Formats: sequence, structure tokens, C-alpha cells
Amino acid sequence: MVDVLVIGGGIAGVSIACELAADVRVLLVEAEPELARHTTGRSAAIYAPSYGGPVVREFTRASEHLFGDGVLTPHPALWIAVDDEGVDHLGEISGDGRAEPITAQQAVEMCRVLRPPLAAAVDRTAQDIDVMALHARYVRDLKSRGGEIRTGTPVTDLRRDGAGWVAGGIRADVVVNAAGAWADRVAAMAGVPPIGLEPKRRTIAFVPAEADPMWPMVADAADRFYFRPESGGLLVSPADETPSEPCDARPDEVDVALALERVNAATTLGLRTVRTAWAGLRSFVADREPVVGAWPDHPGFVFFAGQGGYGIQMAPALARTGADIVLGRTTAPAIMLPR
Repeated sequence: MVDVLVIGGGIAGVSIACELAADVRVLLVEAEPELARHTTGRSAAIYAPSYGGPVVREFTRASEHLFGDGVLTPHPALWIAVDDEGVDHLGEISGDGRAEPITAQQAVEMCRVLRPPLAAAVDRTAQDIDVMALHARYVRDLKSRGGEIRTGTPVTDLRRDGAGWVAGGIRADVVVNAAGAWADRVAAMAGVPPIGLEPKRRTIAFVPAEADPMWPMVADAADRFYFRPESGGLLVSPADETPSEPCDARPDEVDVALALERVNAATTLGLRTVRTAWAGLRSFVADREPVVGAWPDHPGFVFFAGQGGYGIQMAPALARTGADIVLGRTTAPAIMLPR
């Protein structure tokens, strides 16, 4: 018997499990034989307070001082507009102070391979995230607080039993559903209404290139591509959001080719060769904000899902808020509840 059963071993699961373990008995279960196998392990690893909707940005900013030593490294993000649609989006990004407008020439000075964009803005507060160091810290602290982790433990039967829940041979007072793209499937298994989660595939490729490690991450303001320096080359993405069933996502050759095409159009790089490519699932609800809370008619079954592509950059603050909600230490703001 445990107080809280957390389902999912990605950054969402380990972060909230760690925060909960400071006060209650926690068991985290992960279906795969290792933790962080899916989206967490395939992240672009960027902390960008200018990225995401209002709630995402709030939790991202609140997370900065919670990451701890050695996790964040300053690395600016450069937003560029290559057409009128991009200009409109860039106006939103820079208009509310999320990023500082700069000239096209200044943008090229920051990344010499850029073709002069129509407009540009820089987020100087952006940083690189050592994702696996962050994940490992949560795992270590969870265990040091008495929490338990079981990998290779898929939940195949989850039902209410009196005031609590039973999953196989595990009994818990509360279930925290941090199963990422599978969160609605876990809810259905438990007889709990879904939150309308939509997994979307995002592709990233590594391209050998002569890239300056001091270049910023460069992203299209209309979210159609990005690239960033990586040791020995560049990471490139078409910023795709292809609807998908929950799965071990694989890249599509068409999306990889699209990434090269879009980055080449915005730069003088002339990229041709891809060394490797991968994909992950970013899961959203309709308003693209995180979901933390329980349906009123299903107390004790708490969703901690819908982090989309922002889960790592806002993980520390979101996990603390999530733990407070689970333990009843705070009333969840309306925007944090399932819609």
C-alpha cells in the first residue's frame, strides 16, 4: 500500500513523484524497461521563457531558479520572420516583451549563415538544458526520500477500490497520471473521462556541418523550423506536429527532408546529408496549456499531462504546483484543471 502511485517515468512523472515523496509514500511505475525512453529522452533541450502560451511561460520563468547547479547553460534563442506570417507572429513574441526586437543585420551578426530575415528578435534569457542530468537528479532525490521506482511495469488493470485505487497488486490512495501521450488511455482503463489529449509527432535530425557553437538557436517565429548548433554539426527540425497514436515515434523521411529544405531556404548552409534522425510525441489539449487536476466526479485520479513541447523547461515549478494540488495544499487555478 502506498499513498500515491505515479504512472510514467519521463520528466513529468519523476519530477512530481520527487516532490510528493517529501511528504508521502510514493511508488512510480514505468512500462518500459528504462526511464525517459520516449519524449523526455528526445528533447531539443532548450529553456526559452519566450516559448509557449501564458501559463507555460509563467511556469518556465518560475522554474529557472529551481533547476539547480549544472543543468542550465546560457544560450540565446533567435526568432526570425521569413515571410508576412512570421512577421505577425514575431510581433506577438516581441510585443509583450518576451523577446527583444533586433535588426536583420544584427540577426546575421549573431548567426552568419542566415539570409537577412524580414524581422528578428532575440531571447537573451534562453538557455540549454542538460535534460538527463535534471531527470537523474529527480530520480536520485525521489529515492533518497524513500520513493520507489519500478521499470518494466505496465499498468494493464486500474480500478477504484473503495476510497483508493488498485493497479495489479498495487494499492494506492491516489493515482497521478503522468503517462504522457498515453494519459487518456490510462484514464479510460480507470473509467475516468479523457482530457482530449492529442499526441503530435516532432522530428529532429542531426546534420554534419561547420557550425559555430556560439550561434544561437534559430527558430522561425511562425514555428515551421528551427536549428541549433550541436557538437560536430546542427540539430534541425521542421517543427512538425503530425497527429499520432501513442507510440514509440519514428521519423518520417519526408519530415526530415522538409527540415533541410526550410533551413536551407533561410540560410546559406546548403545542408544535404543527415547522420541520424529521431522523433518524439508532444501531447497537447485544445488550449495547449498543461493539465493538472482531477475531474470533480473522479477524486483521487489526478492528471499531470498535456505539457506539450514545454514539459522540461517548466518541470521544476510545475511539479511543485502539481504536488501541492495532489496533497490539497492549494486550490488549483481554473486554467490548471482539465477542461
